[in-house]
Amino acid sequence: MMNLNLPPKPIKPPHETTVVVAMSGGVDSSLAAALLVEQGYNCIGVMMRLWAEVGPGEGSTNKCCSLESVHDARGVADRLGIPFYLINVEQPFKANVVDFFINGYSAGQTPNPCLACNRHIRFDYLLNYARKLGADYLATGHYARLRRQEDGTVHLLRAEDENKDQSYVLSVMGQAELRDVLFPIGDYPKSEVRKMAAARGLPTASKHDSMDLCFIADDDYRRFLQDWATDAMRPGPILDRQGNVWGEHQGLPGYTIGQRKGLGISGTPEPLFVVELDSARNALIVGTAAELGRDRLVAHGVNWTLDTPVAANTPAQCKIRYRAQPAECTLHPLDDRTVEVRFAEALRGVTPGQGAIFYDGDLCLGGGIIA
Repeated sequence: MMNLNLPPKPIKPPHETTVVVAMSGGVDSSLAAALLVEQGYNCIGVMMRLWAEVGPGEGSTNKCCSLESVHDARGVADRLGIPFYLINVEQPFKANVVDFFINGYSAGQTPNPCLACNRHIRFDYLLNYARKLGADYLATGHYARLRRQEDGTVHLLRAEDENKDQSYVLSVMGQAELRDVLFPIGDYPKSEVRKMAAARGLPTASKHDSMDLCFIADDDYRRFLQDWATDAMRPGPILDRQGNVWGEHQGLPGYTIGQRKGLGISGTPEPLFVVELDSARNALIVGTAAELGRDRLVAHGVNWTLDTPVAANTPAQCKIRYRAQPAECTLHPLDDRTVEVRFAEALRGVTPGQGAIFYDGDLCLGGGIIA
């Protein structure tokens, strides 16, 4: 597949190239900025103020833009001698990420807000902000690699560090976005990134990574949904496929596909697992391990990183969640935005609302949302 719509992007020397660096106050984006400055690029640090549960005037509790994180990012920018701006993205973030999260759980799905954030905020809103500033590129501290081909096509590849690879959440980009972004640290393992940051005297070198949902103050997503999606957290029946009642659940968003513990079910001939969240009946559906396996799924809202759907019966690997191992499969596009994925072996834990992301080895082909 080749990108035939966009001409190759002209390559300018670094001192003639302006890069907006998305800064979070963490070590990854800090080193990304430092590497670009060292290479002679004209860098501008930008941090986004995102929505959080605590309102204006009380200080943000969003981990990506807390007062500490703003202080750290500004300190790195000052050390590097680059401008730093804090821009307000609270409303777009609330509408496209937080509401997406709430609505997904309310519909009996398990959404991945990082996919929505990258699709609508980081590589749409922020990328367009960078373009309006006249920047040639937007750089981030994501762990992924880019390979620019002679015909202008840009390949999105897994990071060198498999344990930190973030191509899964970057699969939302097409060629128009990929040609205008940079991932300066994608070729380095995390351990090396910290050493490189420390060697440069960056104050964020030893800062811990943030692993939880950034907009939930106490990291308790069940409590958050109880406050913001009260209707979705109603108790209801636990049923099997035959309609037998096995107990009562405490709200569908509190459960995940494949869950066994915490169901309050005992004395069954075989262990029972969560196999479906039936929001229409507010019922938690349970079944045996055999009922949990899926040999195929349908993904909708599919984005192709090369802008073109693959051919029918294309062999690939699919990740059904961020930390999942890639599973061998074949891809069968039903239309430009919908794909049936057929697995070589049945998988447990196929969860509606999560991303199904497709690979050909290290090359990320794209992905969509499990329907």
